[in-house]
Amino acid sequence: MHDVLPLIQKSDFPPIRRRAVDTVQVNLGYRCNQTCQHCHVNAGPNRTESMDATTIDDVLAFMRARDVHTLDLTGGAPELNPGFRRLVVEARSAGVRVIDRCNLTVLFEPGQQDTAQFLAQQRVEITASLPCYLEDNVDAQRGKGVYALSVRALQRLNSLGYGSGGDAPVLNLVYNPQGPSLPPPQHALERDYRTMLGEQFGIRFDRLLTLANMPIQRFGSMLVSKGRFEGYMALLRRAHRHENLDAVMCRNLVSVDWQGYLYDCDFNQMLGLPLRVEGRPRVHLRDVVGHDLVDRPIVVRNHCYGCTAGQGSSCGGALAA
Repeated sequence: MHDVLPLIQKSDFPPIRRRAVDTVQVNLGYRCNQTCQHCHVNAGPNRTESMDATTIDDVLAFMRARDVHTLDLTGGAPELNPGFRRLVVEARSAGVRVIDRCNLTVLFEPGQQDTAQFLAQQRVEITASLPCYLEDNVDAQRGKGVYALSVRALQRLNSLGYGSGGDAPVLNLVYNPQGPSLPPPQHALERDYRTMLGEQFGIRFDRLLTLANMPIQRFGSMLVSKGRFEGYMALLRRAHRHENLDAVMCRNLVSVDWQGYLYDCDFNQMLGLPLRVEGRPRVHLRDVVGHDLVDRPIVVRNHCYGCTAGQGSSCGGALAA
């Protein structure tokens, strides 16, 4: 795999600073039942990294010490971590909103047969990957048969109340472009998703979130191999909108890796660019439980243009209408 960090290291991305942390995004490990072309984590079935019980305790202690509103769980497939359910239950008991970034097909893995019901009982918000509403496109990006299994998973979640609106548990879908291009307008694409998935399969969901592909890890390496890396970076830079800087997720989020170390975002985590605290090469959750992170500079490189290009892109979808 090509190392893209040297290609983005020299950066003119505008400097930004952190606000108060209200969201903790936790990567529970890189093990996944899928191997997707656009994956910026390089996750897959052969990865063994997994957050242990002690580090999960550190996550909970960090959250209790701060006014954290949201726990955002990711991976890999976060559900495959043995401590996933304990972390969810304790966070929900403390009144914290929990998001599970679910690839949908994991719900049919051995030992996961009751995971959908567990998520519904805990009223966990599901943000589910479905990078297109067309079967051929999904299977080309995520593997043969993934689309059909994803549809079955969405129907199962609907049967548990997900996507019904009102006080029902929230189900959001995530779109990624097939290649080195910007996502189309989020609202228009959401209408297309509702029409196609609703008419064909009776599927309901709350929102569609459009995410730009980050030029790092597996996707970045593919661009380098095909000689398209520089062209994609040029596209992101040309499409930069300064007003998106105010809403990028790193302003009020910290990212935690499977060992408990802190980063400004999940993308920086995958590049090995730790959250910056004076005198420390990298910072663990335990090091900052009682420390204020407000107004600290955020580590930026040229991949950050992926978050500010066009309508903008973050873990919550488009930043601008």
